Amino acid sequence: MSSSLSKAGSLSKAGAAQTPAGATSPWWRGGLIYQIYPRSYQDSNGDGVGDLAGIRQRLDYVAALGVDAIWISPFFTSPMKDFGYDVSDYRGIDPLFGTMEDFDALLARAHELGLKVMIDLVLSHTSDQHPWFAQSRTSRDNAKSDWYVWADPKPDGSPPNNWLSIFGGSAWQWDSRRLQYYLHNFLASQPDLNFHCPQVQDALLDVARFWLDKGVDGFRLDTINFYFHDKQLRDNPALPHDQRNASIAPMVNPYNHQDHLYSKTQPENLAFLERLRALTDSYDDRACLGEVGDAQRGLEIMAAYTQGDRRMHMCYAFEFLENRPLTADYVSQVFARLEAVAGDAWPCWAFSNHDVPRFISRWGLSAQAARCLPVLMICLRGTACLYQGEELGLPEAEVPFERLQDPYGIEFWPEFKGRDGCRTPMPWQSDAPQAGFSALREGADTWLPIDPRHTSLAADRQDADPSALLQHYRHLAALRRVYPALAQGSQEAMQAQGPILTFERRLGDQRLFCAFNLSPQAASARLPAGTWRAVASDLGGQTAPDTPNLALDGWHFFIAISED
Repeated sequence: MSSSLSKAGSLSKAGAAQTPAGATSPWWRGGLIYQIYPRSYQDSNGDGVGDLAGIRQRLDYVAALGVDAIWISPFFTSPMKDFGYDVSDYRGIDPLFGTMEDFDALLARAHELGLKVMIDLVLSHTSDQHPWFAQSRTSRDNAKSDWYVWADPKPDGSPPNNWLSIFGGSAWQWDSRRLQYYLHNFLASQPDLNFHCPQVQDALLDVARFWLDKGVDGFRLDTINFYFHDKQLRDNPALPHDQRNASIAPMVNPYNHQDHLYSKTQPENLAFLERLRALTDSYDDRACLGEVGDAQRGLEIMAAYTQGDRRMHMCYAFEFLENRPLTADYVSQVFARLEAVAGDAWPCWAFSNHDVPRFISRWGLSAQAARCLPVLMICLRGTACLYQGEELGLPEAEVPFERLQDPYGIEFWPEFKGRDGCRTPMPWQSDAPQAGFSALREGADTWLPIDPRHTSLAADRQDADPSALLQHYRHLAALRRVYPALAQGSQEAMQAQGPILTFERRLGDQRLFCAFNLSPQAASARLPAGTWRAVASDLGGQTAPDTPNLALDGWHFFIAISED
């Protein structure tokens, strides 16, 4: 049959008639998650730092985006050496962010609006101010002496092995109380828990149970493959120079010189993940999203950690968080590799988060490319995660050295500027002081400066402009609801036709063809045989001529539904 094309349609007109019968799925499978970095979302009390009450004030805005869930970065009690990723009380709310009553109110309001709430659990390590560590370091024979990873020095007094910290230098810190080293894969003030100790596992599962009982809908699990270490403390081998990349650490960091075979991603982790999944599944409609931090084997780890229905519900790796641009060849290679290692693995794709430069700046995108790539993410098999400000098209902020807060950036400045540039406050009102983020008290300042370029992109200005990127994202969220094949269906026939990435999504009788020109130059690709009706015109989707050849302008896309 020759290819033909009927009149293009918009999302608003496509309607539920396209939905295959019985096409149901858990909310997280193919859902859209919106990440909120609480320090920078909305300040409700004028101290210059965002808080839980501020998030609650902005939930109507989030709901209007059409997302399924929010993921809130850590708000637990913490000395804030790593801005909440160093927890000193897993059951406490840091006063900087408010109270437990504030969290309960946020959770209740989110649920009223139909939003699921995922919280960020940091289980691989704690703060050195956590009571567990305070007790563990007092002696070698106390009740929590083996709750952290302790080791004797080598005979010459040097660290037990060659493991390195992501934040620079040795991963071992000397402790004069025990006359031993303790392991820290991140800051020296973030000692690693010893998951080989059963009591540690039980204690952490109790933490998860506490929040599940509170009513949270799931967890984003920080550095999920860092939980276990090699009990023999074997040295990591050197990594060949041609295999080094900056997906986990900047190239100026010697962390990239090692193949981290023994300091993380140990086989014992699978059994703990199964325990965590079983606990989560004992509650209705909850989910676990694991972060896999590995520059060489991220997809393979994701596959192992999401395999079957006893481990994590979903994981995201760093393939699309790298500096490497998204080309048709690269995306097709990623999915071919994922299919080869585990076709049933369930990924969660993100282009930006709180740890990497914003993707518009990272990839140097044009305005048209900034509209095309989010549509691609929504069309790919997997769950999608948006980072606050992404929907406004915020570029990476410029933060001068004297205003830096991130210890990572301070350590490696100026070759690596750290993570502050993607963490600056949200611009809500273009003409308001501090762009509407904070009504500062006298003597206070925003914890990070607001980039002047962000104020012209503020939410209020885009809300009033029908052509703004914010409106594009609102239409974007509707795409998967209108066409469930994009959320739940199989993904087939992915290939790179020059700069154009093409693939099909299928669910029941619903069949969609997707084509994305991931370059600035016009190109053409071949349409599959059949009768196709173009959709997604609300998103700027291109129509196609009645011919087997599909012509696409640079950074344009074409999505069509089969009418055969």
